[in-house]
Amino acid sequence: MIMPTEPRIIVALDFADSAPAQSLLERLDPAQCRIKIGKELFTRAGPALVTRAVDAGFAVFLDLKFHDIPNTVAGACAAAADLGVWMVNVHAQGGPAMLAAAAERLAQRTERPLLVAVTVLTSLAAEDLAAIGCPGTPAARALELAGLAQAAGLDGVVCSPQEASALRARFGADCLLVTPGVRPASAAAHDQKRIMTPADAVAAGADYLVVGRPITAAPEPATALAAIAAEIND
Repeated sequence: MIMPTEPRIIVALDFADSAPAQSLLERLDPAQCRIKIGKELFTRAGPALVTRAVDAGFAVFLDLKFHDIPNTVAGACAAAADLGVWMVNVHAQGGPAMLAAAAERLAQRTERPLLVAVTVLTSLAAEDLAAIGCPGTPAARALELAGLAQAAGLDGVVCSPQEASALRARFGADCLLVTPGVRPASAAAHDQKRIMTPADAVAAGADYLVVGRPITAAPEPATALAAIAAEIND
């Protein structure tokens, strides 16, 4: 369970290269937010950027969504832990053996990152799931996958804020809920389909909110961050 004084906003550094990411880090206070480094930026900038962010005091969510055979994913999670990240994620659709292998590998460490499983991407709607052979609603699928993650000993899941309330009711306070797809009411949805405002996401039970363009594309990112933080604190 998170502490009331912890920063709950994770700023998504969804940039194409390290220069704008580094510039933004210099404008943000690590006491006020955490950051997320995803596939494109990590592929271009590599572990060096992660290390610089950690050394600057930021809690880093390494968002690489590992999904492979159990041993490969376990090794990748261990490599992420060696970078000093705060949180790492895997795809719940990798199955029980993969999830358990990742959790067991990290459990061997004296200090380890949080391990969360992606349930259903926020860009997917019911028709998208049907197209890949997963009939039913995103909410129902998220509940199924979150159950696999909990049984395997993970710390929580990544889910749409629209599923947060049902997941919180099913799995209780000890299951961390990390929610992308969070947008202030005035912001564009972009490629997200299942979205919610920051205040509504917290009210639904989200622990951490992943926010990208409403902060990173703002003229004054620190001001935009402060406004969202004030909204969820109020």
